[in-house]
Amino acid sequence: MLRAAQPKPADPDPPMTDTVPAPAAKKGFLRALYDWVMGLAARRDANWALAGVSFAESSFFPIPPDVMLIPMVLVQRAKAWFIATVCTVSSVLGGYAGYAIGFFLFEAVGRTVVEFYGQTEGFAEFQNYYKEWGAWIVAGAGFTPFPYKIVTIASGVVHMDLLTFGIASVLSRGARFFLVAGLLYWLGPPIRVFIERNLGLLTFVFFALLLGGFVAVRYLF
Repeated sequence: MLRAAQPKPADPDPPMTDTVPAPAAKKGFLRALYDWVMGLAARRDANWALAGVSFAESSFFPIPPDVMLIPMVLVQRAKAWFIATVCTVSSVLGGYAGYAIGFFLFEAVGRTVVEFYGQTEGFAEFQNYYKEWGAWIVAGAGFTPFPYKIVTIASGVVHMDLLTFGIASVLSRGARFFLVAGLLYWLGPPIRVFIERNLGLLTFVFFALLLGGFVAVRYLF
């Protein structure tokens, strides 16, 4: 008597691996960094942590200091200007570190940073823009959410004048951080969501007005 054919056992599941698609891994890494930086804002030594994040963000670190600046000002509104000053000074000093990377270590370090942010093609364009606009490129990018470390490294590559670089950095970084601190100081928590959603638009409009003012002064006076 013939027996019914027994079904073949299913193939075992493929072995699990730790391989994660690059974009997902990068996204998870950035999210972990974001959460870590947010945690720093609640520490007693938050001012020092803010200084460290601001310094590193200007040369290689991916998370902007605004992530700490916003909750710190909301908790200590009376110290809004001090917090903005710490953020500005540390960011400018970090910008000089990025400049040094571009000047001395571009092939060893700088190129890796540029590739991490996917700015390889844009990096060459920035070098051409420097020839035409000079310090305005530093001022504009330093004021916007564009990765400032790309600009500081590029400044070192093209050997921008150190004094010009420093002045542009102070003006742009200071304007950005004091604008955020000022809005939070005067309007409080309700403005937080608006700033986080529209930081790029706010900084672009403010910089456009600033640039327009300089152009008007130049041609009218």
